[in-house]
Amino acid sequence: MLTRPIPRTGELLPVIGLGTWQTFDVDPGKQAVRAPLVEVVRRFTSGAPGGVIDSSPMYGNAERVTGDLLAELGDLGSEGAAKRPFLATKVWTRGRAQGIEEMNRSFDRMRAKRMDLMQIHNLLDWQTHLPVLREWKAEGRIRYVGITHYSHGAFGEMEKILRTEAVDFVQLPYNVADREAEKRLLPAAQETGTAVLVMRPFDEGSLLQRLRGKALPSWAAELDCTSWSSLLLKFILGHPAVTCPIPATSSPDHLSHNLLAGEGRIPDESTRKRIVDAAGK
Repeated sequence: MLTRPIPRTGELLPVIGLGTWQTFDVDPGKQAVRAPLVEVVRRFTSGAPGGVIDSSPMYGNAERVTGDLLAELGDLGSEGAAKRPFLATKVWTRGRAQGIEEMNRSFDRMRAKRMDLMQIHNLLDWQTHLPVLREWKAEGRIRYVGITHYSHGAFGEMEKILRTEAVDFVQLPYNVADREAEKRLLPAAQETGTAVLVMRPFDEGSLLQRLRGKALPSWAAELDCTSWSSLLLKFILGHPAVTCPIPATSSPDHLSHNLLAGEGRIPDESTRKRIVDAAGK
């Protein structure tokens, strides 16, 4: 698994992470739906040790299920584990007291004594939460501070925050069908030394659905790709501002294909354009 540095510290992260939106929002008591997720987390922590697992209180049971699965698989989420995942979640409420209460609840659900990354979800009341996150970072409760948003309409505000508030991470949507972030937000991340997590790398699954049954280009082998998912992720990794895409899945086999994108060669700009053309966008 290739790694990339977090710009502000140089700490290396595996280039493929794991999202939990929808996929980990299951009934914790139902073994039939939990069983594939056990294997997903096992393969992820083996294939990308120290990799990002991203969640949010917005995602229903996802935080709790993440914490339970990590504990079940040998307490990989504990503070002293040698290759513990890089745990990331978010604050998603209004008000200082409510934010603190919610973040404490996230710590409990994910069984984390310290959170690697706390993000302000969709910029909700960010002016209130950002000072708290900085306090917690200074105290060692969290290691990095970030912001997120899914909407193009928020990109201008996100860029302003990157340039004026010196956050550590930004999470944004980016894929071959949605390249709006290339215009200003990704360059701003590069210029300000902000790490980039990429949500929706498959455009909420619509890209893979549309490409199902379409032959993979023969030249994909030059990038060590054997599936559309790995090729689409390689396109994202080809942008120099990107630190780590975080595709969500409940399928162990899909997870394995995603992890393969973190190995081998990374496309240059001309090859990234070929990927866009091959995907039909």
